[in-house]
Amino acid sequence: MLDLRQLRYFIAVAETEHVGRAAEQLRISQSPLSRQIAQLEKKLGLTLFERTQQRIRLTRDGAVFLSEARALLRHADRLENLGRRLGRGEEGGLCIGYAPDAMHTGVLPGALRRLQEERPGIHVALYNMSASEQFEGLRQRSLDIALVREPPDRDDPVLRAAPLLEDPLLLVLPAGHPLAAQDTVTAQDLDRQPWIAIEEEGDPGWRDAFVASCVASGFAPDIRLDAPEPLTALGLVASGLGLALVQKSMVRGVTDAVVVRELPWREASVHLWAVWHHIDLRPVVSSFRETVLSHERTRSEEPVSASAT
Repeated sequence: MLDLRQLRYFIAVAETEHVGRAAEQLRISQSPLSRQIAQLEKKLGLTLFERTQQRIRLTRDGAVFLSEARALLRHADRLENLGRRLGRGEEGGLCIGYAPDAMHTGVLPGALRRLQEERPGIHVALYNMSASEQFEGLRQRSLDIALVREPPDRDDPVLRAAPLLEDPLLLVLPAGHPLAAQDTVTAQDLDRQPWIAIEEEGDPGWRDAFVASCVASGFAPDIRLDAPEPLTALGLVASGLGLALVQKSMVRGVTDAVVVRELPWREASVHLWAVWHHIDLRPVVSSFRETVLSHERTRSEEPVSASAT
């Protein structure tokens, strides 16, 4: 049986790549920390670190083990949180996994607002996680509902899913860009323009997928910058550093420094799905799921003006 304390020690050393700094972080001395790591390696029959006089580094196997150790500790934390809430008689509360899109589209905040109106004292724990982590959390019953960009496999024996919305991608360009004066933008207009690509967390092939989708639409982007999320991309566009494709829900209320254009010839959207375990154990879970599924997504249905105001 794995010792969760040893896993926490291992993660601290792996993240700092320094036993001394990890010991300070954990508020223990170096010797017992080194012993705990050695005991973990012996128990696993696995070398987790390469050690030299200058530094300590993860092995390839250690890096794989680190990813799983983090996931296990996240699950343990959620399980502890659930147990404490059950002990306080809170109907178990709710543990919700979500992708960032669930927040800025208003789907999750709207559902939580209705939940608080109906059950004012209920405790809610929110976890920003990748889709695969959310699906695993549902299977292990440490999550009650997941809000993700992509649904699980149709033949998944445990998970069920329903679409929540489509959030169209719109062209955002600097107000001073020559194309900003045009009411209509064609694929040929966008060819070889400087672009800001927006990363998709958890998808190592996101950049290639973005380029391929652009080429399929008839233009080749000249990617100058990568943005970690849409809000950063909007800021970079406002600074005149390139063009970007941003969800409709994100472009309301942007500054005069950017202009928004629809691209009717390019059908592309960000999707949001609700996913849950096929067996309901608690009424509060099924009730909240119905709230999410029936949420009126007026923000995603409002028309967008041709330029920002």
